Amino acid sequence: MKNIILFIRTYFTFICFIALQITCIMMLSRSSKTHEAFFSFYDNEAIGTVNKGYSDFTYYFSLKEINKQLSEENSKLRYQLKSNLITPDSTQKSFIDTTLADTSGRYRKYTYLPANVVSNSITLQNNFLTLERGALQGVKTGMSVIGPQGIVGVVLHVSDNYSIVMSLLNRSTKVSAMLKKDNSAGSVEWSGENPYFVTLKNIGKGVKVNIGDTVVTSNYSANFPSSIMIGTIAGKTADPSSNFYTLKVKVSTNFASLQYVYLVKNVRYEEQKELESKEQKTNE
Repeated sequence: MKNIILFIRTYFTFICFIALQITCIMMLSRSSKTHEAFFSFYDNEAIGTVNKGYSDFTYYFSLKEINKQLSEENSKLRYQLKSNLITPDSTQKSFIDTTLADTSGRYRKYTYLPANVVSNSITLQNNFLTLERGALQGVKTGMSVIGPQGIVGVVLHVSDNYSIVMSLLNRSTKVSAMLKKDNSAGSVEWSGENPYFVTLKNIGKGVKVNIGDTVVTSNYSANFPSSIMIGTIAGKTADPSSNFYTLKVKVSTNFASLQYVYLVKNVRYEEQKELESKEQKTNE
């Protein structure tokens, strides 16, 4: 208390001056419309600056929730893509397809589930991701995984609430791909070296390939929907021992910054794989 009294005594004149200045400004702004408008402008500017700073501060801490909401919204929008709907054979209809999407007879081939990435590696020879979504939330082995920028990988193992994804950056991963411009099909693999590039093989030398050409998933994949972005051609080498190119592809997905992805389920995946498996056994 003593220190407060000493402070007031020491700076009494200055404190009175400031108080009188504030009083004068208030009286001036109230008695004159011109001064009132002047002070009101700067008052609003100051309040606006403070409010913007507070808004930016609170917005930063709400980004996680906003990202989650956007992920769920994008999942709903993906349901509406035309590439998810195909027209069944109309010559025979012996059952009711419960996945019918509209009255024209089209059914939904793919479903999308948003998931949070809780673990990810990109520096190993065989990289994996862990997603916070499992069997209790509709995840099954074999489901493909895509991100906002392109493909990510395929579900390898599933527990009740988590799933392990074999990343595109895994030497065991092979994805059926094609050049977007002419549908020339090949296979994408990773060499285990640079996490920003994969290799596209089995594209014939008769195909005109240019740097910058877009590479997408093909129609031959049981996991991935067709025409999902993989990357762009960054280099090409003609294999002298074959009639095919070896193409260097810059991947579109930035695996180092993945936070949210989509699990994609082909509703007829099991049927297709079972039939293909029988065919393979027949040929053995």
